[in-house]
Amino acid sequence: MSLSALLAWYVTILLGALLGVGIYYGLRQRSFSPPRVKDRIFRCQECKYVYTDDPDVDRSRCPQCGVINEPCRF
Repeated sequence: MSLSALLAWYVTILLGALLGVGIYYGLRQRSFSPPRVKDRIFRCQECKYVYTDDPDVDRSRCPQCGVINEPCRF
């Protein structure tokens, strides 16, 4: 084997190992991170309590005081 072929194999193996480690840690991080919640955020106009409700709800009743509120807009 020539020196250039040996060097090419060495670089290819190292890049393949780095790619494998990157994929491994990417999958590992994704499996431990919590899934995104798609709930809507509400803030009560009366008692200022912040709470969430299902994404398909347009108006929600406050669990603290019972007032019906609109979702927060950011």
